[in-house]
Amino acid sequence: MNRDRDGHFHFASLQGELGQKLRRTYEVNPLDDSVLLVDRDQIYTKSTAALRICRNLKGGVQLLSLFLFVPKSIRDAAYDVVARNRFRWFGHPKHCKLPTKEERRRLLD
Repeated sequence: MNRDRDGHFHFASLQGELGQKLRRTYEVNPLDDSVLLVDRDQIYTKSTAALRICRNLKGGVQLLSLFLFVPKSIRDAAYDVVARNRFRWFGHPKHCKLPTKEERRRLLD
């Protein structure tokens, strides 16, 4: 949310009611613990979702969207490696940040 200053994105938990409905609607594997992006009735998962999100964020992170030109199978393999190791590599927050009033408006469930 910090890099999405323009408020392009809204968020829902994959385990929540809306997240489960989206998985059923778009026939997403319930065992796939990935980020999902719904954009104009099109669903994106894993690296495609993450990189399409980066395209709309502020700062240098937009450059990551250039990796959309890499074949999806390679991108998704890299996504899975990062997902499995993210806490080891980047650390695990000791405390969860409470959302601000403005951030709460962007949480869908």
